[in-house]
Amino acid sequence: MKLFITSTILTIFLFTSSVQSQNCPLNFDYVGRIAWPTVDCHHSGNALSNTTSCCQTLLSVYGISLAQHLKTSSQFNLPDLATSWACLFDFQTKLTSLSLPTNLAALCFDPFQFVISSNTCAAIQTVEDWHRILGDNNTVLDTSCRSDLTDLTACAACVDAGIKVNSQLTSIDGNVSHSTQCFYFAVLYAAGIANQFGPESNGAVSCAFGINSVPKSDKNSRLSLMFGLIGGLVAVVVTSCFVGLYFCWVRKRKREIIDEMDEGEFESGRLRRRPNTGSIWYKLEELEKATDNFSQKNFIGRGGFGVVYKGVLQDGSVVAVKKILESEFEGNEDFCNEVEIISNLRHRNLVPLKGCCVHGEDEDYEKRDDQRYLVYEYMSNGNLDDHLFLSTTSRKPPLTWPQRKNIILDVAKGLAYLHYGVKPAIYHRDIKATNILLDTNMGARVADFGLAKQSREGQSHLTTRVAGTHGYLAPEYALYGQLTEKSDVYSFGVVILEIMCGRKALDLSSADSPRGFLITDWAWSLIKEGKIGQVLDPCLLQHGSTNDAVNPKAVMERFVLVGILCAHVMVALRPTIMDALKMLEGDIEVPTIPDRPTPLCHPTFIRDGSTFSVSPVLSGLQLQANDMLR
Repeated sequence: MKLFITSTILTIFLFTSSVQSQNCPLNFDYVGRIAWPTVDCHHSGNALSNTTSCCQTLLSVYGISLAQHLKTSSQFNLPDLATSWACLFDFQTKLTSLSLPTNLAALCFDPFQFVISSNTCAAIQTVEDWHRILGDNNTVLDTSCRSDLTDLTACAACVDAGIKVNSQLTSIDGNVSHSTQCFYFAVLYAAGIANQFGPESNGAVSCAFGINSVPKSDKNSRLSLMFGLIGGLVAVVVTSCFVGLYFCWVRKRKREIIDEMDEGEFESGRLRRRPNTGSIWYKLEELEKATDNFSQKNFIGRGGFGVVYKGVLQDGSVVAVKKILESEFEGNEDFCNEVEIISNLRHRNLVPLKGCCVHGEDEDYEKRDDQRYLVYEYMSNGNLDDHLFLSTTSRKPPLTWPQRKNIILDVAKGLAYLHYGVKPAIYHRDIKATNILLDTNMGARVADFGLAKQSREGQSHLTTRVAGTHGYLAPEYALYGQLTEKSDVYSFGVVILEIMCGRKALDLSSADSPRGFLITDWAWSLIKEGKIGQVLDPCLLQHGSTNDAVNPKAVMERFVLVGILCAHVMVALRPTIMDALKMLEGDIEVPTIPDRPTPLCHPTFIRDGSTFSVSPVLSGLQLQANDMLR
């Protein structure tokens, strides 16, 4: 109860401090005048009866005022954030007068969602934009939603028109994630512009906004129950109609796409197929314009299978455009399937994929030499390698202990999502410092899914083509082609050691060893000698924070031990990424590090750099080939 009171007071303070003297152009007098169901917005104990249902209803009730605002001002949303705050404050005041909780507006709404923005459905902001983009001043909504919508036939026609306009706008916008905004704009237009009776009419309230009427006063409990059951039934029927119509449209659209792919769409004499993905399909001309024709000045670096350029799209968003130079995909269909997988990944510690492009002159769609591009969100602080291994002339400060700690935890969370948050699981295969990007807040994001592979029903994956980077490859994967989630864990362990030691995973020019330096062997040897302190990067001990609740050096040593455990040569002795994360966060203890054979996989290169071989120490080991796989 104290927590709820504190939250309420804080909410009121935030509202009042943000509103100041700003006036809201919306009129909410109807909130206490129309009949709408408030039962889900009442408290049951310290929580709402049904938060989801309450917020959906409140959005519809709030939309009535936006539709009226659209009718008088021709604007679909509010001019700025301060105005949005002011309107939410006024809306909450009306809700409070109905004896509803004082934090509903803050709980259900983000003030940014009602502010005018070009990053909405087809960049629509005004009624003029609506007609210009749809290319007709008399849309299907104008004809289908004009009459009294209390008539069920008229309502059904209006809803069908709304779904058609929504699909049309979503197609024009090119981003299916904006379909919700497009449909909401269609509702506002239907109620505020198309319907002759206006947004507060019974037909607009019940049909366009889907608000179930409830009797304002009722002395007979049985009659109240009957109205409630009828209202619930109507809601189910209307919702089912919406869902049914939507899925019918989806199935119809899929059939159209398949037909287009079968019949072919000839552009410049070649067959073009569009990927069935949730990402944006960019034209090559857009990417060339964004990157200044892939100018060298916009070159960022070389990633897995391609080169990366910085670009600025037409809407002003900054992106990283990866041009695929070599790929293991057999054809464009495989590439598009991969894009579909990647575009569905949503996690704060993964670099989001914005879209893709396939362009070429080949008549055969399945040719491998079409030009392929991936478009990602741009990460302003580059990659971890740039901050971890500084040159003598670099002006960047070394990473602090809190930064290194947070980066390790962020990478672990990103991998945990790939291994357990996606079905089937995804194995990255190339976890390394250059594939860990840093955003504006120095938060870590796992990047470069060009090598990613989905497992089959959680089983290990055997491959004859090993992809990845020497020094980070798990022994069983490098030598025998067995790929499991523990292969990623090994690479993650190497990254932990790099971050904590300040040394590269593999250094063939190192004076420490004539055959090269391998960080896992070096760290293991020092730990076996009881010299774990010598493993830590000296600048960590010099600049380590003394304000940690626990001894920071002890925490640093724990991170090193987790890195050693993750990079153990025996698969069965490595933790899962979830257990590794728990150890890092201190939720479970780090077990005694199991012994291991003499450094088992010491990767070196023959001096021409073309061959990968195993250290001669293997010749003295009496191990069966499958021992590492157990």
